[in-house]
Amino acid sequence: MLVGAGDIGSCLSDGDEATAKLLDRIPGTVFTLGDNAYVAGTAEQFQKCYEPYWGRHKDRTRPVIGNHDMRTDEGEPYYEYFGDAAGEKGKGWYSYELGGWQVVVLNSSCDLVDCEEDSDQAEWLREELDSSDAKCTVAMWHHPLFTSGWKHGSDPRVKPFFQILYDHGVEVVLNGHNHHYERFAPQTPDGELDRDKGVRQFTVGTGGGGLNGFSDTIAANSRVRNADTFGVLKLALYPDSYTWKFVGQGGSTFTDLGGGTCH
Repeated sequence: MLVGAGDIGSCLSDGDEATAKLLDRIPGTVFTLGDNAYVAGTAEQFQKCYEPYWGRHKDRTRPVIGNHDMRTDEGEPYYEYFGDAAGEKGKGWYSYELGGWQVVVLNSSCDLVDCEEDSDQAEWLREELDSSDAKCTVAMWHHPLFTSGWKHGSDPRVKPFFQILYDHGVEVVLNGHNHHYERFAPQTPDGELDRDKGVRQFTVGTGGGGLNGFSDTIAANSRVRNADTFGVLKLALYPDSYTWKFVGQGGSTFTDLGGGTCH
């Protein structure tokens, strides 16, 4: 089981307290999708704004780094806080196995790290996918390639990642950055519907650090959207399939659930 969200720890919001309570009753490995401690990822903000709530699940957390986390010393407090669980210090990309699945974590702060198709990170990603014998793979990073959000638009700099994943038959991509929930149908890197080989992207920026909405123009293949509910995404991983469920904060009524098969 994977469970988590992005855009989490804010001392100006009680959303992170609400989502941490959801984690209290959901087992499995916790993922974050970046922007763990607002507003600048300082050591103090990790201790005051993240640690009291999501921090109680630190021992089972595998994080993603976000642009706010990298505002202080290019993420030094992030790496210090999460330790070995964050992978090699200064990179922000790593992988692990969970329930027979491969889980790939990437660094999409492309103004500070190279995200080009010939970058060290992209080459590492190809090698990881080539060498893996897992039938199913989920990848996660902060900035979404596809989004209907009004605050942050689609980030074409991460398209090389999506292309490599698509070429290797990866099933799911998880992102944050926009503070809402959005699910897409399986797509190609060019945003074309592909039910057979496409990658299904989720934006889950609902961890607690505020909420923001959608633009007037909805992206192609966007299937489900919500901008008023803090919550977490729960992924159940099976040998050749997966199911998802968005679990909202206490008292909320919005949810989204479904499933897919591995390529």
